[in-house]
Amino acid sequence: MRTDITARLAEFLAIRDTAQNLPGVRIRDAATMLVIDRGGPVPKILFGRRHHGHKFMPGQFVFPGGRVERADRYMHAATPLDAHVEVRLMKELRHPSAEKARGFPLAAIRETFEETGLVLGVRRPSDKRKPPSEAWASYARSGAVPDLAAMHFIARAITPPGRPRRFDTRFFAVDADAIAARIVWLPVEDTAKLDIPAITMAVVEELKIRTANGFTHDLLVPFYRTQRGKRLREFL
Repeated sequence: MRTDITARLAEFLAIRDTAQNLPGVRIRDAATMLVIDRGGPVPKILFGRRHHGHKFMPGQFVFPGGRVERADRYMHAATPLDAHVEVRLMKELRHPSAEKARGFPLAAIRETFEETGLVLGVRRPSDKRKPPSEAWASYARSGAVPDLAAMHFIARAITPPGRPRRFDTRFFAVDADAIAARIVWLPVEDTAKLDIPAITMAVVEELKIRTANGFTHDLLVPFYRTQRGKRLREFL
């Protein structure tokens, strides 16, 4: 099984794209959350399956996530981002700022809530600050506030040219201790059996590397992108 996973990761890194970018395809900022349960002998990750009718990755198993909204950067949080995370989120970023950096993990928290109903954060029932959007107002009604210090930035990837939709996605991970409910979890090693995108498998591999090395914020963050038709794996 390990050989199969390594081969799929190598394939993702080595493929040269012959297709040109489709006219008018804009690269949009996106954020994704890996929720990992390390409470048992085998780590498990939360997955969802996309509807077969979707244009983007139909029928494939993916992590909760979606587009970053401008309102995300203005949602109040119980804690600031870890300094390592903030610095790496601002690398290779047009007009970098701490405000923009915090919007990425907040978007991942919001999307996870919208797609799964899971509230990632800490309970603060007395917090009366007004949320920046209706989506965040729904989250706030749970009595929780985002805990940015718990967010691990583990990878970044830009969808290669030639796809109908392209995203510049930041992948975050959070321990299951940060949620208040339990649903169905999948053992990490079982992900090789699923129909999942190559980048999803690559990020699972990155998560396994991070958990094996202490799951700390100071570890390097890989950045996947395509230049001159060749896919690269660099570090932030």
